[in-house]
Order: sequence, then structure tokens, then C-alpha cells
Amino acid sequence: MLFGSRITTHFDYILILLILPLIFTSLYLLSETSQTLLIRQSSYAFLGIFIFLFIFFIPFRYLYKGVVVFYIVCILLLLAVEVIGTTKLGAQRWINIGGFSLQPSEPVKIAVVLFLAHYVQKNPPPEEGYDWIEFFKISIFILIPFFLILIEPDLGSAIIVLVMGYGMLFIIGVHKKVWLTCIIAGLLFSPIAFKFVLKPYQVDRIMKLVSGNTSSQVQQSLIAVGSGGLTGRNYEDATQANLKFLPVATSDFIFAHFAERFGFLGSCALIALYLFIVLHLLSFCFLDSQDYFLKVIASCLAMLFFVYTSVNIAMTIELAPVVGIPLPLFSYGGSSFITFVILIAMFENAATFRFSFSNFKETTPFGNFMRIPKRRMKH
Repeated sequence: MLFGSRITTHFDYILILLILPLIFTSLYLLSETSQTLLIRQSSYAFLGIFIFLFIFFIPFRYLYKGVVVFYIVCILLLLAVEVIGTTKLGAQRWINIGGFSLQPSEPVKIAVVLFLAHYVQKNPPPEEGYDWIEFFKISIFILIPFFLILIEPDLGSAIIVLVMGYGMLFIIGVHKKVWLTCIIAGLLFSPIAFKFVLKPYQVDRIMKLVSGNTSSQVQQSLIAVGSGGLTGRNYEDATQANLKFLPVATSDFIFAHFAERFGFLGSCALIALYLFIVLHLLSFCFLDSQDYFLKVIASCLAMLFFVYTSVNIAMTIELAPVVGIPLPLFSYGGSSFITFVILIAMFENAATFRFSFSNFKETTPFGNFMRIPKRRMKH
């Protein structure tokens, strides 16, 4: 009874109510585009329910060793991409395991979030924020997957890991002198990175964006967004998506498809919905000043929603280079969708059981045999 009442009382229903319109609207757009894609995405959504329920009941707060192993395995998978990885669309990002294709950059995001949550919980920042030593330690855990993903090359996913990690640190707390030094170093290093780190095609995309000489993909996207007008077009008149002028209208450029159908007002409503999700997640960072595990997961998930959404929308309206980042829980595809489902389940777990993580028996359905001695749970 206590366990069930704890779930019904502290479970965050608001987040679920905010993401459901995204999923249903996405399925509606897919139904107009391809019945095959609709069936596949519906299967991902159906599978996501079971994955959510499974992940929700995993006691992540007490699986520190398992989280470390998971992080190391994900790093090894990223290294394996360079040796046995398969190439698709000019990038070596996948590993074939039997008949299954795995993109390690997706699970590594989950591993980084969990690892950082445990590390910060065990090493909370002082009142003035982390100093150089702790900042350097945490940076290692962020930069290792960042560089391994960058050399695949997958600039979009690499940027996501970087912004997610350091965005979380900004919310948790780092000394101002550290941030000032990093900003100056970043400005000085950016020309070097532009010259020697980025791939030629990545530099070409940036130069085209700056010069205004955008690709045909972006041009068709701009036409679709503009043709939506104030309130959008009906299905028969939405020619950009229906006549296949708009490329990848179900994934990378699905926002342009949505804007053509629902116009400026619909686009503003969609952006506002994502903004509410980000602000709602960030609000959990201020519930309990001592629960850094929840703070890290909530802030990382908020950063992911913010970066994915802002970059995807920006690239469809010629404000950012095309980097292949999907719109969260909206674009067609299973990998990103399931990753977000897992992260949302982890957040719900941390939020639901936040009031009793000092007593493991009351907060998990696994019984006494998994209970951790209290002396090991002190931080």
C-alpha cells in the first residue's frame, strides 16, 4: 500500500500530459504521409510504454557500480565503431549485431546522465560551486564520449552531449572564475577547431549558412514554412509534403511539414509546448537542495529537450546548419524516441521516490534482499 500510494502521490503526471500531444500529433502527420511509417512509429510508441514501465521500477539510485559498468560499456561501443562500425550516409556510426543495428551515441547519452547523477550525488558542489579539480574530473566524463562521437563523425550528437553535460553543470553550480576562463579559452580555440577539428562537409554547411547559399533541402523547408501562413493549409493544399518536394518531411524536417499544415499559430503553440516541458523539468532542480540525483537527471533531460528542439527548428528555418537532429518525440524514428522514453522514465523514477531514498525498502518493489545498509547511503 505504501509503495503504491507513493507512486500515485509523487508521480509527475504533468510531464506525461505535456508529451502526449507531441506523440499523437506526430502520428497524425505520419498518417498523412505514409501508412508504413505510421505503423512503425505506432509500434515504437507501444513498445515505449513497456520500456517506460520497466525502467521506472529500476532502483537507479542504488546501482552505482552497475552505472559505472554501463558507462564503460558505452565508451567501448563508441571505440568499436571505429573498428567494426558500418557506414551509412557517409558516416560510420553504427554497429551490426546479428540482424540488429545499434548506434552507440544513443545509449551513451543515458550512460552519461546516470554517471553524472551518481557522481554529483556523491560529490555535491560547495556553496560557491565546483572548483577547478572537480570541474576537470566531471569534464573528463563528458569530453570522452564527446570526442568519440565527433570523430565518427556525428557533430549533432556530439554537441548534444557537450551542451547537456555543461548545461547541467551550470545549473548545479560551478565557480564563476572557472566559467570565465572556459569562455575565454573557447573563444580562442574556436578558430582552431573550425580549421582542424571539423570535417570538410561540416565546414561547407556552416559556410553556406553564413553566405546564405543554402542547400535545396533548406530552401524547400523555408517554402513549406512560409506557405503555411497564419493558420496553415489543409491536407490537399499542403503540396510541399504531399508532393515530396520537402525532403525527409517525417524526420529532420518534420517541423516544416507541421508549419505547412498548421501555420504560424500552430508553430507557436508547438514551440510553447516544448518550452513548458523544459521549464517544468527545470522546476524540479529547486525542489530539494540536497537531492542532486534528481537535479542532474532533470537538468540533463531539460537540456536535451532544449537543444534538440532549438537546433532542429533553427536548421529548418535557416538559422543553423543541417546536422540531422530530430525533433524530440515528434520526428519519425525509433532510436531517439526510445532514448527519450528511457530518460523520462528515469526522471519519473527519481522524482517519484525522492522523499524516501534513505529507506530503500519502502521505495522499491524488490524486497529486503536488495536493501543497501544505511552507512553506504550517506552522502
